[in-house]
Amino acid sequence: MRITIEGASEAFAEKVLALAAQQGAELTVATVDTGWTVDRAERYLRSLPAGARRFAEMVVIDGDGYLDAEQLRRVLGKLNGPTVALSRAIPRGVREGWWPEGTSAPISPVWDPDNPSWHKNIAYQMARENVPLFRDALARLTSAQGAADAPGRSPGAWDHEDAPSALAPVPGWSAEDDVPSALDILDEGEDR
Repeated sequence: MRITIEGASEAFAEKVLALAAQQGAELTVATVDTGWTVDRAERYLRSLPAGARRFAEMVVIDGDGYLDAEQLRRVLGKLNGPTVALSRAIPRGVREGWWPEGTSAPISPVWDPDNPSWHKNIAYQMARENVPLFRDALARLTSAQGAADAPGRSPGAWDHEDAPSALAPVPGWSAEDDVPSALDILDEGEDR
């Protein structure tokens, strides 16, 4: 018999093992690390479109893990686009095998405790232990961009093997997302 339990705490796993032992069953518990690492954070940030990446950067750098929603709105405008992109990044990462199922979103909304029936977010926060990991990931991205902009290279130039296909989905969006492509726009023009 094989039983898989993902996302359980160590205490829960110990209780399950004790219960199985009482029944004479042999059980093995394999734990899956659902925590954030610098590599996972970098992959997460790279998968985001520019607005959502700026959103995450502001929460991590400007807010040190907690940033007022109005400050984000002043810089980014409406937050619908960036927050949707942030929420889609976690399931996409699970599908792609970048992190295991059960990995929590690094940035979460904070609602007004005085008005719980109205869900306008008043801030966004990141767990304290994740802030240094995401700072390091952002530093990596910045240094990688700096290397790409080195003398002798055009700003934003791609290495041959890193160049994306012009027909591929925009980074941060999956092929299943309903995002118009240049080909869709050309097709629409032919109907005129």
